[in-house]
Amino acid sequence: METVLEVNHLSKQFDTFSLEDVSFQLPKGSIMGFVGENGAGKTTTIKLILNLINKNSGQVKMFGLDHMKDEKQIKEQIGVVFDNSHFHDHLRPDDIAKIMRNIFQNWDDALFTNYLKTFKLPLNKTVKEYSKGMKMKLSIATALSHHPKLLLLDEATSGLDPIVRNEILDILLDFIQDEERSILLSSHITSDLEKIADYITFIHDGKIVFSESKDELIYEYGIMKCGIEDFKKISKSDIVGYRKGQFGYEVLVRDKKEMEKKYRGFVIDHTNIEEIILFHVRGEEQ
Repeated sequence: METVLEVNHLSKQFDTFSLEDVSFQLPKGSIMGFVGENGAGKTTTIKLILNLINKNSGQVKMFGLDHMKDEKQIKEQIGVVFDNSHFHDHLRPDDIAKIMRNIFQNWDDALFTNYLKTFKLPLNKTVKEYSKGMKMKLSIATALSHHPKLLLLDEATSGLDPIVRNEILDILLDFIQDEERSILLSSHITSDLEKIADYITFIHDGKIVFSESKDELIYEYGIMKCGIEDFKKISKSDIVGYRKGQFGYEVLVRDKKEMEKKYRGFVIDHTNIEEIILFHVRGEEQ
């Protein structure tokens, strides 16, 4: 499987936070959801990938190129969107196009205009007059209009209403249809990731907890519900995490089908990305 982004043993130490040994790979033609609570290290990781801050150790490759040695060549091929607009308040879309023509060799005025129409963005207004949703659409339109092969989005759908979020998700799905382009989408909105992501990478407290296929996560994991006596019968090696409630235990297990065979009579429900993450963050471990 060809990879477009490889992050290997990436580390960064701050006074009050450390990113430790972060590793994952983004296959070509796919969308990876990069998920974690606020302060988990998502933005730090993306800034390290982009060489906006200096790493302490590790390696990052995009398109097989080193992110430091080949930075200029790489940045011609990537589009980046952060959670806040970084355009000056007094710029209009035409002004942004003029700036971008001088930055990207493959800047496409016609494509930019098409995205502006698709997003229904007014051409005669300044960025200051745009709503938050309009600013985000403008950032995405700009990021897409130089034909990037890789799109990096940091909480791009955060704070937007569901209608605008769905519009943006549709654009992202369309972007990867040729299977030549890829997306790393940092978000804490797991429902968005369940709609469009092929892979989920979960970071917690500066460490990668898992990086797996979304379908494998959803269909292989399950939540076993039982009383205290049945809980005692479950092998510790089968428990990913558990929660003790008023009416018994909820136990996160992997390989749902195998667990159903092993623990006949136990109720094992389907789960979702949010539940899996909550068990890892707030559940107890054996």
